[in-house]
Amino acid sequence: MKKTFSLLTIALVSLLRTTTAQAQSDELVKVYRWYNTDDKEYVTVAEGEYQEGQMLHWKWTDKEHIFTAYRNPGESRVAVYGWYNPHTKDHVSIIEDEFSDNAMMKLGYEGKHVQFYASLKRGNNYIPVYRWLRGDHDWVTIPEEGKTDAYFKKGYGRKTFQFYGIQRAADVFIYNQL
Repeated sequence: MKKTFSLLTIALVSLLRTTTAQAQSDELVKVYRWYNTDDKEYVTVAEGEYQEGQMLHWKWTDKEHIFTAYRNPGESRVAVYGWYNPHTKDHVSIIEDEFSDNAMMKLGYEGKHVQFYASLKRGNNYIPVYRWLRGDHDWVTIPEEGKTDAYFKKGYGRKTFQFYGIQRAADVFIYNQL
C-alpha cells in the first residue's frame, strides 16, 4: 500500500512539473532576425508572426535566433510592436510608448502590430537587447551578446537599449522556481 501511494505521489508530482514546464514553453516565443539581400535590410520576427515559406518567398534569408520573449502580456512586460515603412522598405520593432503612433506615421511607418512582449527589468537569464541605427532609417535589433562588431563595421551605431530578452528558453522553468 505504501509503495502504491509513493508511486502515485511521484507520478502526480512528475505530471505537475511536466504540465507547468509545458505551460511555460507555451508562454514563450522565439525571436529571429532575417536579412533581405535585395533591400540590404534586417527584420525582427517572432515565431509564428509570418510563415517561414512567406519569408523565403519575400527573399528574406539568414534566419538567426537572437533571443526568446513572451507571447502574452504580463507583469513588468511591455508590448513590442512591428512597423514597416513602404517608402524606405524599413522594418523596425518599437516598444510601447517609445514613440507615439502619430510620430511613427509622420516618419512614414504603417502596419503596426504586436510582435511579442518583453521585460524592462533585468532578471535571471535575461539579456539586454539594443536597437542600432544606420543612417536615419535602417534599424536592427541586436542582443548584448550579438555580433556587434560586424554591425558596427557595416555602419550601424547609435546603440539604444530597448528591453530584456530571455537568453536561454530551456532554463526559464528552472529560473522561475528560484
